[in-house]
Amino acid sequence: MATSLRAAAKTIDWTKLSTSLPQETVASLQAFRKRNDEVKRVLGELKEQTTSVDFAHYRKVLKNQAVVDQAEKAVSGFKPVAFNLDAQLSAIDQFENKAVAKAENTVKQIEAELKDLHATLGNIEGSRPIEQLTVDDIIVAKPEITKNIEDMLQKGKFTIPGYKEKFGDISYF
Repeated sequence: MATSLRAAAKTIDWTKLSTSLPQETVASLQAFRKRNDEVKRVLGELKEQTTSVDFAHYRKVLKNQAVVDQAEKAVSGFKPVAFNLDAQLSAIDQFENKAVAKAENTVKQIEAELKDLHATLGNIEGSRPIEQLTVDDIIVAKPEITKNIEDMLQKGKFTIPGYKEKFGDISYF
């Protein structure tokens, strides 16, 4: 899997990618690539270094030979442990797949909302100015207003709830 990722990374056209992405993303991507190249360089240098220990030198320098024998035994008996990372990698892949699916759903929702907003904007831009509206136009648009006004008149209510709180009491008598 790692080799296929490396092969995919080598086939990326970085100049084309950098022109199609936002500036913040390009900057963070370039910083990531720089850190990655630096880590690769340091790893290469570390791999080139010898990892053997010259125990003969320590036997000459140190008086306590038992310590050198213990250290030599520990170093020669050291076996690196290999971990199976398949479970972690599959969990990461599942998480990535879920994140991509959620992102795709979000894109679809945003596109639908954007389409509705463009339609609403078109309606707003195409509507008449409020100065040209008549009471009849409002009644045609919202017929429930007539019913509400008739109900209020039958009940003897001549004030609109919340009007005084919003606009104040203009009665001077």
